[in-house]
This record gives sequence, structure tokens and C-alpha cells, in this order.
Amino acid sequence: MFMKSLVSAVLLAASVTVASAADISGAGATFPFPIYAKWADAYKKDTGNGLNYQSIGSGAGIKQIKAKTVTFGATDAPLKPEELDKDGLAQWPMVMGGIVAVVNLEGVKPGDIHIDGPTLADIYLGNITKWNDPKLKALNPNLNLPDLAIVPIHRADGSGTTFNFTYYLGEVSPDWKSKVGVATTVDWPGGIGAKGNDGVSNNVATTKGAIGYVEYAYAKQNKLTHASMVNKAGKVVEPTLEAFQAAAANADWAHAPGFYLILANQPGDTSWPMTAATFILMHKNPANPAASKDALEFFRWAYEKGDKMAQDLDYIPMPDNVVKMVEAMWDKDIKLK
Repeated sequence: MFMKSLVSAVLLAASVTVASAADISGAGATFPFPIYAKWADAYKKDTGNGLNYQSIGSGAGIKQIKAKTVTFGATDAPLKPEELDKDGLAQWPMVMGGIVAVVNLEGVKPGDIHIDGPTLADIYLGNITKWNDPKLKALNPNLNLPDLAIVPIHRADGSGTTFNFTYYLGEVSPDWKSKVGVATTVDWPGGIGAKGNDGVSNNVATTKGAIGYVEYAYAKQNKLTHASMVNKAGKVVEPTLEAFQAAAANADWAHAPGFYLILANQPGDTSWPMTAATFILMHKNPANPAASKDALEFFRWAYEKGDKMAQDLDYIPMPDNVVKMVEAMWDKDIKLK
């Protein structure tokens, strides 16, 4: 599949360039991996400097940056200001995107099936176990849904995608909030675990009756069938760049200490309900200031030159005013001397 070959290509490139002093080391979220890989390739061609990014999940990325084994960590589950302060970390949003529900149902095309938040929560709670359940049939009167078992696929690793997905389910389902909760790892009521967005994508693609949640680029590149969603305004929306942007437009980054902000379940007729930002973590007093300087140069380049590449993969670039806030924070908080 596309994502597997992309992962292999980037890992191969990393293994070739890892000995170079110019390589920038990072680890974490799989959600932004497609765009980080695309940026890394363009940055290498533009500057000659490489990026060794391990796409291992937000939880593992947070552990690595705290342990100072990488120059930066990447997470879709932002750390709260008190945790940032405790570990001496700076945090900022790098790009935004959308999480989508993907299904494996014969004869169902992308966008055909409609799902709302409470029904999605009931599927993952194990309350809805067949595709022809009355709740799904009521949402899809024009679809001939099969008498087929639903196989929920979820992340097995510590995942920022899971954090944002469970945050959304907690917003729309009191049962979910009380019984399962919101975290990068939760005690799933059932289903099959898979590692990374790519693992969930592959499991959904090969399992009849499956449903999973992935960042939209993975669904698109793997030609998976996404569901349309009923948003907070009660409107059925498709996952599009415009729908992600509509949700992201509600973000008030200026009043978010440590840039801690969750974008799930935003208001607006056209807003996609599972929109999320992905974040970078770096030490304010880095052990290797030269490496941190190299990393910041890459992130500055990505902000300045990476917008079109992000949009091509249906990610949302950070607005210019937010980039200015982030760069001002770098100058103030990250000590490079």
C-alpha cells in the first residue's frame, strides 16, 4: 500500500543519512507522518539537511523527548501547561488535520454511509454490533446495510489520534466519558488493536465489516471508504479541507496557554467534528543547542514553504498570525546559546 511504501522509503532514507551531523532527530505521532515525510524530502532537496523522524505514536514520542533521546517530540495529544513546566518543554502546533471513520463494507462508496457521534460511541462501546442495527439503518435509510458483524479497529499504542477520537466520543456520549474516558490509551470494551494510523488502515482494508479511525491522508492514500459525519450543528458533512478549515477557524490560539487546544466537536454548519492539531515538543534548555537550532530552522522552513504540500494532503496549515506567535515563543523560551 501507499503508506507502507512511504514508511519504508522514509525509514530507508533515515538509515542512509542517520550518521550525518546535519540530520534532525524526532519521534512521535503517526497522524502527521505523511506531511512530515513530504516536508523532509523537500527540505533535503532544498537545503541538503535530513530529517530522521520515527513515526511511533504520540505516547512514545513524548517519552523520547522527555528522555532527551531526540531533538523534538511530536504529539497529537497536547501537554497541559503544568506538565510542560515540570519537564522544561516548549510546545506549539505544527499543522492541523481531520480524523475520519473508515469502513470495509462491500458496495459502499466513500461518503455513502452516515454516522453520528453517539452511534460511533455505541459501536466502540459494543452496544451496536451489526451493520444493520436499527440506529445505523435510521441514519442510512437509502443504504442496504448487511447483516454483518461490526469489527471495531482501534490503536494498540499510545496515540494522540486516540486522544482526539476519545475526546470527541466523550463530548457526544456521556456513557463513553464515564465508562471509557479520554486518553492516549484507554481500556477498549472490545475490538482489535493495531499500531499506528498505518496499522489501523491496513486492518480495516483487510477485515470485512471493520470500522476504524485514522487521519484523513491515510484514508485517502489507501483508498479506504470514509463515513460522512453528523456534526454538532446536526448537518451531514464530508471530510474535506474546507470542513477541516471551518472547524479550525474556531481555534483561539492567542488565549491557549502552552498552545493547549482541542478542536473536536466545534460549532458551525460546515465544521468537521473530528478535527485536530498536531504539536511539536522541544526542551527550553536543550542539551544540544546546535541540534535544536537545526530543528527550528526546519520548522521555520515548513511554516514558510510547506503550506501547499500540506494542503495537497488535506492538512490545514497554521495561520500566519499563529506562526508569528509560535516564532515569538521560540525566541523567548528556547535557549540556543
